[in-house]
Amino acid sequence: MDANREWYKESLLERVSENLKKRGFNAFWSRNRDEAKAKILELIPEGSRVGIGGSISIRELGIIDDLEARGYTIVHHWKSELSPELDFQIRREEMITDVFLASTNALTIDGIIVNTDGVGNRVAAMIFGPRKVILIAGVNKIVKSLDDAIWRIKNVAAPINAHRLGSNTPCAKLGYCANCSGTASICRVTTIIEYKPSKTDFTVVLVNEELGY
Repeated sequence: MDANREWYKESLLERVSENLKKRGFNAFWSRNRDEAKAKILELIPEGSRVGIGGSISIRELGIIDDLEARGYTIVHHWKSELSPELDFQIRREEMITDVFLASTNALTIDGIIVNTDGVGNRVAAMIFGPRKVILIAGVNKIVKSLDDAIWRIKNVAAPINAHRLGSNTPCAKLGYCANCSGTASICRVTTIIEYKPSKTDFTVVLVNEELGY
């Protein structure tokens, strides 16, 4: 492990955390995914119904099994062979849970949270619905500016997710954004959260590891 590189990343996480706090968010940074998972479990009240957005980062933490073992009710639509109607119903239920867990596509150094969805349930739930939102961000999601956040979403997160989903989009084949406008596009709703939504208890947990896309 390069101590100088670790010092730089920890300094960056501390800076972003402080900027998030200035914008009204609760914010913590963790040295690794295990520390992050422990923090998240600490933040979720006993007996909560926990909604989980479409997130590779959350699943890479391995937290779902821990939540189920502790008796929490889990609401998430990433299940095989759901009918379209049941998938729709579960996405709606995620938006009114006690706690909503999700990750972010990009986070600027000055604390602006940027996300793009195809359906919109994930970004909607971040803003209003669940009583408590806990957002995870690996160090790889941190960017310099809002323009860099949009670039990252279009040219890193979207192509990888489109390829993962088997989407019939140019980016799923090319590996970068081709500004498609077809019905298969997964870039349909973009949200920019500049300050904590006034009615939502919102916590951001930063992680000194790469998580998600």
